[in-house]
Amino acid sequence: MTTTETPDTLHRILDYSSRADPYPLYTELRKTPVALQEDGSYVISTYRELTGILHDPRLSSDVRNLSRPMAAVEGRATPSFINLDPPEHDRLRRLAMRHFGPPHTPGLVSGMEPDLAATVSGLIDGFAGEQRIDIVDDFAYPFPVTVICHLLGVPREDEPRFHVWVNAIVESIDYDPRTDPQEKLDNGVQATKDLREYLGGLLEQRHGRPGDDLLTRLANDDGPDGRMTDEEIISTANLLLIAGHETTVNLIANGMLTLLRHPEVLRRLRTEPDLVVPLVEELLRYEPPVQIIPWRAAYSDIAIGDTVIPKGSKIMLMLASGSRDPDRFVDPDRFDPDRRDNQHLGFGSGIHLCFGGPLARLETQIALTELARRLEQPRLLVDPPPYRPSPVLRGPVHLHVEQS
Repeated sequence: MTTTETPDTLHRILDYSSRADPYPLYTELRKTPVALQEDGSYVISTYRELTGILHDPRLSSDVRNLSRPMAAVEGRATPSFINLDPPEHDRLRRLAMRHFGPPHTPGLVSGMEPDLAATVSGLIDGFAGEQRIDIVDDFAYPFPVTVICHLLGVPREDEPRFHVWVNAIVESIDYDPRTDPQEKLDNGVQATKDLREYLGGLLEQRHGRPGDDLLTRLANDDGPDGRMTDEEIISTANLLLIAGHETTVNLIANGMLTLLRHPEVLRRLRTEPDLVVPLVEELLRYEPPVQIIPWRAAYSDIAIGDTVIPKGSKIMLMLASGSRDPDRFVDPDRFDPDRRDNQHLGFGSGIHLCFGGPLARLETQIALTELARRLEQPRLLVDPPPYRPSPVLRGPVHLHVEQS
């Protein structure tokens, strides 16, 4: 294994012109599993190396462990647990999970199924008679936004306000000072401040008051680990609000696009509703909503094969590339909902395995099942569809469909 790689491959992946189909470039990138870039960072693109480093305690999620300072959208605010290492990460994740899933609230996600199904049915009812539909604007976006607002205790009618902030934050995730205007970062920083201030206002209303939403629970519950500070609650809510809908929007939109490109699978889903469980897992491998972890830091020197990544180096993890690695998956560029042993990287791996994965899975399973059942002979109007700017959170910005 060498550590030289033509940077053009990575730059082409990140360039918007490749957004519709980055996968041939991932094939090229995997020729060098650990690739040293011109700026001293490292790109990891193969399944074995990715899974190994995602479980390596020397991989840090804390920007303070980078030897070269990196522009951070969160600024000086308390970072969310996704950008922290143990033990701080573990404590905050436990405190959040206490109100989100096992072992303290094991039935939370499964108990949401009737409400999720009702929301999906209502949205489909809204365009059932329409000949042309935008799957993103009319369905894939409003569905998970409604769900996460209800779960967190964020007023659904405030969506137009935080939608602008979330877009600016997401667009600044992959900020590169060498190629991007400073305005891109500045907009993300300001949007983060605005969103945190907004969430802080909601939190102030929850102290000492009963309620079942997550903000209220975090504000008033004292568990074995104590209670989060207000800043920690705001950071957690900020993370969950963004991640709780952004990834699911992409997963549903990518999923419907894939089904429309594979009409035989769409027909099977109509008559075999149980197919949706392995189908969603295959979507997470084949067209994952999170393609790249744009940075991690080497907490100390990390040896991967013949390559030593020096302490403090920036590391980019190409998750979507790993999930298409032919050394791990048979015929990886084929969409196969019957695939066995599908240990994809769609939700990452290790201690930062996606916190909301169970909810995103259930939302997507219900959404795709009902779309397949109720849409009348849907056909893509534009293929490939226009994509969102981000190479990190990849999905169509619109998905126009015509039905009979």
